Amino acid sequence: MNVKTPNAIDGYVGARIRMRRQLLGMSQERLAEQIGVTFQQVQKYEKGINRIGASRLQRIADVLHTSPSFFFEQENSEPLTLQGLDLPANTDPVAEFLRTKEGLVLNRAFLKIADRNVRETIIALVNAMAQAESRGVTWGAPVADITVPLGE
Repeated sequence: MNVKTPNAIDGYVGARIRMRRQLLGMSQERLAEQIGVTFQQVQKYEKGINRIGASRLQRIADVLHTSPSFFFEQENSEPLTLQGLDLPANTDPVAEFLRTKEGLVLNRAFLKIADRNVRETIIALVNAMAQAESRGVTWGAPVADITVPLGE
């Protein structure tokens, strides 16, 4: 293993930190200030270049209002394994989606929904739409043509 190549787990943990930080609308500078490092150090953590010690990871979790285990979870809240992490560090699809304007807007809005049943219904709807789209179903009007009445 090349010493300069980020470890897949360090990259994954870093991507989860970045995702959580962005969901909260926090800058790298603010996170760095809160945990007592430079923003360049936060960049290295998020890219997986530098490893994060246990006490620092706990502080990051506190600042980002989550638990340290959040940074190791995969789909369905499973513990982190090396399986499926053979992608290059910069191709985590979740992190890539959250770097987009749509990803941030969607996730911020979703976090504001307090009712668990509503959130689960939205997830089921999106999953059904994705499955239908993979079978070639089209949805009619382009999103740009759909209007939402004011106040809703």
